[in-house]
Amino acid sequence: MTESAAGVGPEPLATVERDLHGLVVEACLAGEPVGMEQISELVRQRAPLLSPELQDALAHRVEARLAGLGPLEALVALEAVSDVMVNGPGAVWVEEGGTLRRTAVTVGESTLHQLIERVVAPLGLRADRTSPLTDARLSDGSRVNVVMPPVAVDGPYLVIRRFRACALRLEDFAPAPVAALLRWLVTARTNIVVSGGTGAGKTTFLNTMAAHIPADQRIVTVEDAAELDLQAAHVVRLEARPPSIEGLAAVTVRHLVRNALRMRPDRILVGEVRGAEAFDMLQAMNTGHDGCLSTCHANSPPDALGRLETMVLMAGTGLTLQAVRDQIGAAVDFVVHLARGPAGTRRVVAVAEVRGGPERLATLADAAGLRALPETPPRAFDAPPADPAWLNL
Repeated sequence: MTESAAGVGPEPLATVERDLHGLVVEACLAGEPVGMEQISELVRQRAPLLSPELQDALAHRVEARLAGLGPLEALVALEAVSDVMVNGPGAVWVEEGGTLRRTAVTVGESTLHQLIERVVAPLGLRADRTSPLTDARLSDGSRVNVVMPPVAVDGPYLVIRRFRACALRLEDFAPAPVAALLRWLVTARTNIVVSGGTGAGKTTFLNTMAAHIPADQRIVTVEDAAELDLQAAHVVRLEARPPSIEGLAAVTVRHLVRNALRMRPDRILVGEVRGAEAFDMLQAMNTGHDGCLSTCHANSPPDALGRLETMVLMAGTGLTLQAVRDQIGAAVDFVVHLARGPAGTRRVVAVAEVRGGPERLATLADAAGLRALPETPPRAFDAPPADPAWLNL
């Protein structure tokens, strides 16, 4: 694996990087050993006029193109970046600190196809013209969405929603009195639906709430793409499976919710309800499985109840709207709504108790703090603390 010694001269570094990558690929195909040492030597041969620092950076960029996420690796590693977006060949965008910005990183179409194949192939998935919509998960739990042509007009498109296993407290989402109320709602085994828009922090908040489930309880989680990272001692994680390229049948969230009922759960956590599985979740809540937690996309607590009604009706059970509302009223105890602020902060902006009557919801807390106390939940196994902090505020 040799290359004539030549300086970079006016040739752009991107071109040098591409040439180096091609040489390394050729060496790999020829069966020659290629590691970081060989790549660094090749960089020194190909670009001897570069400083040692630039040579080292270029070697790492070539290595990144052979493994991991290639040119996106450095962006994914940034702590403040929550989303990495590739809108076809060209510039890469990120959401950093709640703000979208265009980066200096660019990807070509061939590189983009390589990255997509590198992500989906190990999972037994495919992303091509016959299967243009693909969801996948990276080894660290980050979520990946791929859209291929012809659906993607300027594609391929690639979006990475980063997963961050960070230890947050309920006080990071709400004032201390509201955080104390939320802790009690979890320990009292109430059924809670967390609502909010895209990027509002619903999954992160669900992780934080679940940290207050007693250690002696068995938790079964059900997700479309596994993102929850519970630190509890007894957790069973279930993840849906799309149809595979071998023709294996899909395993839906609805299948998993039904199966979770047979796994002797103390708690069932459904990462997000999007469709007919809402009916099965309500059935679990209404049949003695107390303390269930779930999330759904909605703009407010009333809208969350409306969304649940629509999703239950999608199950095709033949129930009337009033019967569905009765089911929801009997199953769900509280709705916690999150919103993202202009600076990217995620906050609890409403805690509402589901009650009978035409209003259906009673607001207990808003962005300003605690406004009222809940009625004692009839399903609570544990009485409120003798002197909870939020009662004195």
